[in-house]
Amino acid sequence: MVGLRKANAYSKRKVTPFTRVSRKRQKSFIKVVPPQKIVKFEMGKSSLVNDGKLPYELRVVSTEKIQVRHNALESCRQYVNKKLDSELGGQYLFKVVPYPHHIQRENKMLTGAGADRMQTGMQLAFGKSVGKAAILKPGKVLFIFRLPSEKSVQFTRKLIKQINPKLPGAIRTSLEVFKGK
Repeated sequence: MVGLRKANAYSKRKVTPFTRVSRKRQKSFIKVVPPQKIVKFEMGKSSLVNDGKLPYELRVVSTEKIQVRHNALESCRQYVNKKLDSELGGQYLFKVVPYPHHIQRENKMLTGAGADRMQTGMQLAFGKSVGKAAILKPGKVLFIFRLPSEKSVQFTRKLIKQINPKLPGAIRTSLEVFKGK
């Protein structure tokens, strides 16, 4: 089985998703929506935020237009959640913010002898759905962390540097401290 194609095969210069316009109504729609790979969008203990025990909020923000695949978000989520749980013992809140709505399509091409007689090339090349992605504009949040201490903030920043190669485009972090309660 062939693996995933490179991300630049799907990246668009425009931020809006492409939809097909056809005279035949049936050909204007995507037939199958791929299943969601992100299992959870919120991990940790959200009750600690209300109690005021997690005063530090760290946000991972995109600095350019990016298209993030759902399998990239899920792999980052699994890695970060595993490391935070082993280090902080469940005393944190971790949220994956973007929901992948954009359906990625691929016009699969045949290879080998006689393939030219079996396919149409770029004629009617709408493609079949192969995955989902979230299209983010600059300044949109990817992940939110609520943490108990300054030491945990430093640990989480190291984790963010480790997951940075899994994410497309440039990201930055912003820290906010909530006092009170």
